[in-house]
Amino acid sequence: MIDDTEELYDYDVLRRLDEPSMMVVRVSSPVLVLGSAQPSSLVRLDDAPPLRRRRGGGGLVLLQPDDLWVDWWIPSTDPRWRADVRSTSLLAGEWWRDALASYGVTGEIHRGGADNDPVASVACFAGRGPGEVFVEGRKAVGVTQWRVREGAFLSTVLPASPTAHLGQWLRTPVDDLEQVLSHAVVGEWDVDPEDLLEELALRSAPVRRRQLFLIA
Repeated sequence: MIDDTEELYDYDVLRRLDEPSMMVVRVSSPVLVLGSAQPSSLVRLDDAPPLRRRRGGGGLVLLQPDDLWVDWWIPSTDPRWRADVRSTSLLAGEWWRDALASYGVTGEIHRGGADNDPVASVACFAGRGPGEVFVEGRKAVGVTQWRVREGAFLSTVLPASPTAHLGQWLRTPVDDLEQVLSHAVVGEWDVDPEDLLEELALRSAPVRRRQLFLIA
């Protein structure tokens, strides 16, 4: 960690889980989440939502109530564990793509590397990374990953609301950020969020489903 920003999870507890798990997480109010390498000085803390840090790459994410925030822990003893980082991210993308397809939503998985665009390094949903899902050219599901000897932790989110206003809390404005943050939201499709979560659990089985709630 590059500063003392509070972490999003108790990652030591995650490392002790010995079974594959799917975490469905809700937030009580908006929260900004830094990527593992981003400094807290990126954000104007005086008027921003609470700031947390994840152990995973990529840029800043605004998490909001009703987002479909779904994380998976895959122990290194699980047959689905992969030594290759990109293959592991693609696994999460395939679960999301197949779950959406069951409701008639056609998504495409980004199979290349992460964007080198400076804007993408600031905000996660402004770029493309391995395993991320796009619908009609717009980003729908963001994916980030944290790996340790005990396993791989895949963190994903399908937003319920726009996040283009994220730029208002940046200490240094980023040109065109609002335009590139025009991502998809779950309400665009005829999909019940709870049904979609059930489908994700089926696609990623066997997993133990866990419900978490973050009071921001």
